[in-house]
Amino acid sequence: MRILVNHPDFALLGGVSNHYDGLRKYWSQDVRYNTTGGRKNFNQLKYFWLFWDVIKFVFKMMVHRPDVVLLNPSLGSTALRRDFLFLTIARLFGVPVAVFIHGFSLEYLEKVDPIWLSKWLNKASLIFVLASFFKHKLEKIGIRTPIVLATTKVNDTLLEGVDMEKREMSAVNHLLFVARIHKTKGIYETVDTFDLLAERYPFLELTIAGNGPDFSELKTRVNQSAFSSRIHILGDLRGDALQKVYARADLYILPTTHAEGMPTSVLEAMAFGLPVFTRKVGGLVDFFNEKMGYITDSVDPKDFALAIEPYLNDIDLYRSVSEYNRQYAQAHFMASRVALDIEGKIEKHILTNKR
Repeated sequence: MRILVNHPDFALLGGVSNHYDGLRKYWSQDVRYNTTGGRKNFNQLKYFWLFWDVIKFVFKMMVHRPDVVLLNPSLGSTALRRDFLFLTIARLFGVPVAVFIHGFSLEYLEKVDPIWLSKWLNKASLIFVLASFFKHKLEKIGIRTPIVLATTKVNDTLLEGVDMEKREMSAVNHLLFVARIHKTKGIYETVDTFDLLAERYPFLELTIAGNGPDFSELKTRVNQSAFSSRIHILGDLRGDALQKVYARADLYILPTTHAEGMPTSVLEAMAFGLPVFTRKVGGLVDFFNEKMGYITDSVDPKDFALAIEPYLNDIDLYRSVSEYNRQYAQAHFMASRVALDIEGKIEKHILTNKR
């Protein structure tokens, strides 16, 4: 099976580019990549890149002769119009198309013409989404194309060299936040939650890893905390540095209100055996249960503090949830498994029906 994947520039370090960059070494089939959209440092040349991407796409269709094209638009007008152009070209070549919608904007879905959107998406042979909620919304506007659930992934390399069996679990004293530094990710609620706990638990520390538009404001907020000396802001981390942060942490918090698809950091934290404290967003709702930590509709730091406190006092509870999360993530979220799952669903829903 030959698959041609359209993806954003890997240098942009976005969620979709990170997803496919991490899957590259785990495909079992002949999967080729094709960069589309803006490029880092040259994003203003969007019309040039569109022209160039179309030429390059046609060339790869002729040379590589894929059995399936996999498109990866976000749910926004610009991305959809661009990828509907690639969908049309692929269909002119007689090649079926799968569409993977990674993000999901209810605001956009309420504004867009549902007839226009369903007309185009119904020309695809398969649609991947990250949450059953997204699936139901698309079906409600008239999408008849089969829609299947998928997930983001944890890079297998992130766990290389980490012996999870020997991980020390004698005390719980390290809270971790890894995400883009933006108010919608719950960064201020995270600091407020820590402040509520820090007075009663003098051993507790908070590490914040990430960058974003609220980075300077975050520093100001942390400096105002009575416990600022126990809050560590590390900036954006990758590779070995990110691995070390997860390996040192005990608990993971993400009180996000962002329109999440499937927060990769939650899956990474679970893979390291961290109990997770988060909100009911995106695909988390489809699998997260009380054995994994805490999930809520609330954004109140008091609720998060109350949920975290038992783990600071009960090491057996912590160990039980930690082991459950580690095993669950290993079974469902590793890149080596996710790549095979995507291939299997394409084979089942597109190529088997085509034969």
